[in-house]
Amino acid sequence: MESFFALFLNGLNSSALILMAALGMVVICGLMNVINLAHGELIMIGAYTAYCITQKAGMSFAVALPAAFAVSAAVGAAMELAVIRRLTGRPAETMLATFGISVVLQQMANLIFGAQSQYVAIPIPGNFSLGHVVVPYYNVFTILFVTAVLAGTVLLMKKTRFGRRVRAITQNRSMAECLGIDSAHVDTMTFAFGSGLAGLAGALAAPVKSVSPFMGGPYLINSFLTSVVGGIASFFGTTVGSLLVGESTALLGGLTNDVLASILVFLIIIAIIRFKPEGLFAKERR
Repeated sequence: MESFFALFLNGLNSSALILMAALGMVVICGLMNVINLAHGELIMIGAYTAYCITQKAGMSFAVALPAAFAVSAAVGAAMELAVIRRLTGRPAETMLATFGISVVLQQMANLIFGAQSQYVAIPIPGNFSLGHVVVPYYNVFTILFVTAVLAGTVLLMKKTRFGRRVRAITQNRSMAECLGIDSAHVDTMTFAFGSGLAGLAGALAAPVKSVSPFMGGPYLINSFLTSVVGGIASFFGTTVGSLLVGESTALLGGLTNDVLASILVFLIIIAIIRFKPEGLFAKERR
């Protein structure tokens, strides 16, 4: 039971990181209908921002989090203004363009920082014990922080004027424009916000994962898996999907090994998509 509890807590921390990465995917893909294959590189940018702020500039991790959000949001806004806006309604071209952007961002990071992995010190060292199970303080912080960001994102999209405009454009862009909503401006702000959430995910992952130019790939895959399984435009479904992916990988990895665990998780996801192709909690559309 103690081993199971330890694996469960590790899975909860992994689920929080996956959820943080997937939130940006929900905003960009679920609300804007844009498949962004450079999502992993936005996470990488957030991780490198945290590395530069904490390890190079010697500043606090509390400064690195908003800085990672701001830098990734700025890069996302530039992507939307320069490329994605011109490819509206052309999903194949958008996927190809964002894939090209991802390669460019990877190689730029490789040129600037080198291919070797960088490391960020744990901002909240220490741990406490639950019986014989040791729980790092940083894991608790990660779970609480991601929960707060999730709640804030849901409130932003459900209760604010900006969120109402985003949902109006999602449901009927032409009618929203007839009512005076600047859809182009809202698209840019929405893409920037989703990109900023990806940067936050990278900053949170930096102290527990190595920071490298190619770190974004696994997060891109997990973000897509989580969003598709839960429902591409559902925050609640994405939360459930992240728990499913994170906990299944941790528990199955503890019982077998990481490779077999990944294979089993993919088989579970394939079975879910086979019978629920729109996700477990797909939102109804008119």
